[in-house]
Amino acid sequence: MRSVFVIAKRELNGYFATPIAAVFLVVFVVLCGVFTFQVGRLFDRGVADLLPFFSYLPWLFLILIPAVAMRLWAEERKSGTIELLMTLPVSPGEAVAGKWLAGTMFVGVALVLTFPLWITVNILGDPDNGVILANYLGSWVLASVFLAVGGCASAFTRNQVVALVLAVAACFVLMTAGMPLVLDAISGYLPAAVIDAARSISALNHFSSISRGVLLVADLIWAVSMVAFWLFMTVAVISLKKAD
Repeated sequence: MRSVFVIAKRELNGYFATPIAAVFLVVFVVLCGVFTFQVGRLFDRGVADLLPFFSYLPWLFLILIPAVAMRLWAEERKSGTIELLMTLPVSPGEAVAGKWLAGTMFVGVALVLTFPLWITVNILGDPDNGVILANYLGSWVLASVFLAVGGCASAFTRNQVVALVLAVAACFVLMTAGMPLVLDAISGYLPAAVIDAARSISALNHFSSISRGVLLVADLIWAVSMVAFWLFMTVAVISLKKAD
């Protein structure tokens, strides 16, 4: 377990060793403000809550989280440091978990930087802070799932742009799988069991449940199983590439 935290610390330091982290955080906070106040028209709604912010956040994650994850393994391959990493006394599973943990902590920092939005709505009115807290936790969980998906995509290639495209495509499928429009489109061609499976893996469905302030066991099982599955797949890809 100590090795996981060592890898996470190494990776987190790598984020802040270049201006990339600062640029990402600034862009993220600015876009969150734009979607909350301009696109979501917070003041015009006359309601002191963060519904506009959390409504657009999953779609913002769809691009920004793969952008964070694209360098996790692609950069290691491109620079040749993956061979050095694999010679250290850490297993592929520990390395994968450490990099994923660093990504989740980095996204956690980004979400904390949006807390002024939370303070603002409390100044403007009397929002349900329990629901807002649940939304923040749900957003962090959703980001952790997307990071696991993005890390797996990054393990396939040394090209960060290719990793970004693969991750965005996979996360988009995961997001939209349970939308009524998608389910209606495929219901006439696929068995009912497949339709139910698509509905159950939909990230948007589970995020919507958490955003209402309702934390169900099914949502926790979904999050844990999705992260575990994609981390396992990343370990498998890294091990296969290592054997080549």
